[in-house]
Amino acid sequence: MREDFLHFLWRTAAFDLHQLRTTAYEQIEIINFGLHNSNAGPDFNGARLKINGMNWAGHVEIHIRSSDWYAHGHQSDPAYDNVILHVVLEEDRPVYRANGEQIPCLELKGRVPARLINNYWRLMHNEYWIPCQTQLDSVSELVRRQWLDRLLRERLARRSAELEQRLEDGRRDWEEVFYQSIARSLGGKVNADAMEMLARSIPLRVLLRHKHSQLQVEALLFGQSGLLPEDSEEDYPQVLLREYRLLAIKYELRPLPVAVWRYLRLRPANFPTIRIAQLARLIVTSGQLFGKTLAAANTRELENMYNVELSNYWRNHHRFGQESKRSFKRLGISTIHSILINTVAPLLELYGKLRDDESIREQAIDLLNSVPAEKNNLISKWAANGMKAHDAADTQALLELKKYYCDRSRCLECSIGCTLLKRNDGAAPPLTLNEEALLYTYGLNVVKV
Repeated sequence: MREDFLHFLWRTAAFDLHQLRTTAYEQIEIINFGLHNSNAGPDFNGARLKINGMNWAGHVEIHIRSSDWYAHGHQSDPAYDNVILHVVLEEDRPVYRANGEQIPCLELKGRVPARLINNYWRLMHNEYWIPCQTQLDSVSELVRRQWLDRLLRERLARRSAELEQRLEDGRRDWEEVFYQSIARSLGGKVNADAMEMLARSIPLRVLLRHKHSQLQVEALLFGQSGLLPEDSEEDYPQVLLREYRLLAIKYELRPLPVAVWRYLRLRPANFPTIRIAQLARLIVTSGQLFGKTLAAANTRELENMYNVELSNYWRNHHRFGQESKRSFKRLGISTIHSILINTVAPLLELYGKLRDDESIREQAIDLLNSVPAEKNNLISKWAANGMKAHDAADTQALLELKKYYCDRSRCLECSIGCTLLKRNDGAAPPLTLNEEALLYTYGLNVVKV
């Protein structure tokens, strides 16, 4: 039994409310359950109660056993002085405020409906890919859709918060943060950190001073990457190396260790050399990318802006010194969409938030609604379990759901999980005698409500 189950019971009033009394037999009338507090301090704030006819306003703290109050050190924390009710599964010792007054205690043991415990037990104790895997199809499309919409906004808010910290660290230079974020996105899962390290090692303002020269921008980026060969027999790498050595002195640059880059199991189109060449081309052709991104009228304009073709050397190379079949290598549409999803949308969300402009924040949502659904194993598994993604907005929400809810067993904070917990349709089989016995070891005396 976890404490968050008791939070759920209190938050949703999902226990027997008939003739509530404290463990000292004082009558309780709940006027307002309060607001759930996800930060430090008591679990519910702003509650209003009537205890033995006297009105109380303050906090509610919830524990499995009352002795957890002392185990968690609340007796010495002033934030808990205004707790007006201690809600527990079982009171194993009285609890007192710092001034010596006993805190009223409500014991939930014997007030929890059997069907609710049944649903909770089935949901939280299995080894499926997601806890509700065998029950998901019984949840209405409306509940699922509303929850995905909320998860999308949660994901954008969380990712924009990460970018906001970078913005503060970068002296609120939007173009610099955007450039670093695009570099990271180009790195994919394998070289994301290395690409971001590269972007951080050479500021965008330095690259823009040489925007007129593709060769100099490539020299700066490849030189900083540490990937330029010292003894190449080809002319172009030699020219890049000479340019970089001069520019490195001018700007006091120091290259990254070559060990940060990974090639293993990558397709040639995803090699770090190709990604760096694409980043260089974006800077030469577009320069201040964030400003142009804000000015784009629609997704098609954004796709065209990032649809760059590599310089001549890279048409028949994937790595320095290794020739390949000649082709007009471009930034693939899936990579462009990855940039729109992972860089453009979160930064639009952040830009709109800081400017207090909801229309810009809605642009981020509209952008994700207009980009096709991502394709990966996780999204395929969701589809196999009845949650098919229609666009990138759906896939982003599903990624958030799996990583931050399902994998962490946060079913009691999930609209889908709460719907399954509260259902009373008899769809779930009853607990076995062994399971009921196990429940009793947790002190849960169920009541047939």
